[in-house]
Amino acid sequence: MHMNINDFIKDRFKQRKDTLNNLFDFYNTELISRAIKMIYCSIFSDRKIMIFGNGGSAADSQHMAAEFVNRFLINRKPLAAVALTTDSSVLTSISNDFGYSQIFSKQIEAIGQLGDVAFGLTTSGNSENVISALYTAHKMNIKTIALTGEKDGKLHNDFCDIIIKVPSNHTPIIQEMHIIIIHSICEYIEKELVTNHN
Repeated sequence: MHMNINDFIKDRFKQRKDTLNNLFDFYNTELISRAIKMIYCSIFSDRKIMIFGNGGSAADSQHMAAEFVNRFLINRKPLAAVALTTDSSVLTSISNDFGYSQIFSKQIEAIGQLGDVAFGLTTSGNSENVISALYTAHKMNIKTIALTGEKDGKLHNDFCDIIIKVPSNHTPIIQEMHIIIIHSICEYIEKELVTNHN
């Protein structure tokens, strides 16, 4: 083995620490705060969060939906959230008939309602199906939130109400920061709902 394992681990942890420090400046904290308020208002109005992404971001979408529907830390009533990444028949039929770029947008057209929130994850900012879904949601007057990396790619404020950018171009680090943001959103909303509505 040519690389010292301890040095390797320390370097990787330092990368994450530096990114985390850069992420939580005033600007990004304000954007995350706005996202929390947007999602809270949607859930309090008996609407839902529709969450979507590809690959690791698909897993993060399902993770987030599970935290809302089941629980994060506190036993409480289920909260309305759906990951648009889970129904294999829907996903394969849409991709077969209309193309992979439509797998999320068609689902939003089908189940999206005024008052919902569309929550898209794309580490590159260039995922066509995520961009198409956010654009579709915007056209339906559904609020939109995007989590991405430092280079926000094709994401644009014309169809994204909030774009939260992790200050990194390294996909694993971006995904790890996305989970911290997701957990922060879930924990705050859960505690507020339990405190104010039990």
